[in-house]
Amino acid sequence: MGFRIVDKLQKINEDIHPHQLKYHAKRVLVSKEFTFDASHHLHCYEGKCKNLHGHTYRVIFGISGFVDERGLMIDFGDIKEIWKNEIEIYLDHQYLNETLPSMNTTAENMVVWIYEKMKEALSSEERRNQYHGARVEFIRLFETPTSYAEARREWMEE
Repeated sequence: MGFRIVDKLQKINEDIHPHQLKYHAKRVLVSKEFTFDASHHLHCYEGKCKNLHGHTYRVIFGISGFVDERGLMIDFGDIKEIWKNEIEIYLDHQYLNETLPSMNTTAENMVVWIYEKMKEALSSEERRNQYHGARVEFIRLFETPTSYAEARREWMEE
């Protein structure tokens, strides 16, 4: 099993047919991760975080749905586009106390806001038609490399 160059590049309609691209009809989950840098401070908190400070946050999206006729549920690039255009603009290199809705900018509050923004983006009529059954299953927001808050679909829909 050493290195080799393929003998023949597979061609659609010749070596594989369109009806073969979709292998299953099961719900699957895809995940995409992003980082952003931001500053904030906490209100009504006695500790270091009451002072203005910053973090390099890491956010992980878990999105599930059903594959289309090509075997794709959602393109990773589409998740990135939603992140860049509809969520990150409020977060990256921002003072979160100004750019987020009125809230204490705890990881616990922020992860729910991020969940709601992604859910709203996937719920648009265009995206509902494009991504069959796509829904946010979880959002995990790391404030430090070892500390995170998580929002899960089953908790958000109660």
